[in-house]
Parts: sequence; C-alpha cells; structure tokens
Amino acid sequence: MVRSLSMDLSRRQFFQASATALATTAFGFDLTHAAARAKELKIARTTQITSVCPYCAVGCGVVIHTLGGAAKNVQPTVVHIEGDTASPVNQGTLCSKGISLKQYVVNDRRLTEPLYRAPGATDWQQISWDDAIERMARRIKDSRDEGFLHEDDRGRTINRLDNVALIGGCTDTNEINYLLGKFRFGLGIAAYENQARL
Repeated sequence: MVRSLSMDLSRRQFFQASATALATTAFGFDLTHAAARAKELKIARTTQITSVCPYCAVGCGVVIHTLGGAAKNVQPTVVHIEGDTASPVNQGTLCSKGISLKQYVVNDRRLTEPLYRAPGATDWQQISWDDAIERMARRIKDSRDEGFLHEDDRGRTINRLDNVALIGGCTDTNEINYLLGKFRFGLGIAAYENQARL
C-alpha cells in the first residue's frame, strides 16, 4: 500500500510533503509560528545600528543589535550581529569571519583601556585615555620637530615630513578619510597608504 502510494507522488509533491512533515510534530502541531517567534525573541527589544565589518577591504554592511543602551542601570551589550540586507556590497551575506563578529566585540579578552610599557620594562601598565592621547600627541610633535624638511637639497621649498608614515583602514568612512587627509597634509606627511583607495 505504501509502495503504490509513493509511486503516485511526483518529485515536487514528495518535497512538498516532506517540508510539511518537517514543520509538523508527530502530534499534528504546526511549529512554523513557534519557530518564527523563537527567532524573533533573540533580537526583541534591541536597538539596531548599521555598521561595516572591520576584517577586510570588502566593506560588508552589518546590523548590530544592542540591548540595554537606553537604560541607566543596565550595562549595554551586543546581542547579535548579522549581515545588512540593505547593503549593496554584501546584500545580507557574511563570510565566516564576519559572521563571528559578535565574538570579536563581546570578548572578555578584548582590551578596552590603553596599556603602556615603559622603556626597559617587562610589564604593561594601564593608563587613562587622556594620558594615552597626550603621549601620542607629544611623540607626533617631537617626531615632526625632528624630521620636518623645509627645503630639499636643491633649495626648493617642500615642507615635508619623511620620518612619519600614516596608514588608513580598509573600512574608514569618507568622513574619516577626509579628516585623515587634513591631518596628513597639516603635518606634511608624505608616506601615506590607505587600503580604501584600491
């Protein structure tokens, strides 16, 4: 009886019947709605922020779901990261590194404060952001004062800084690249590379 019944099914009918059987339990309950609700609960009541994956120069769009950002008594955290379907670059798809982006953001080993190791020291010490920015600004200023060239060997004005290089990231926005350009030209940095130009 079963054999003769299966012979009467077309291939399409067989797959349709199999899909229906997968969505139904042995007791006859339809689990489609429950499965959709379970998917919805993961990102329910989250704030969605669009961003760009930081891993390579492709610049895939991502949607970051955060929870607790508006409450004062809750530590904000990333709940879920997925591909942005509105992005013309990846249209919602992500590679194996991009799909693991949440583990990159929510990680107890991720550094969130600047560390400094004094010359000759073996241990790193935590410093404040103000101290870190002050140290970087001082090093940039000292390097510029030491290596700035007003003229070349033929007496032509060049106003160039050859002992400092600047590199931009592959996911920098147009605004960041504009500011990097202003920063670069303001200091006279000649050595500049940015993956976004490729």
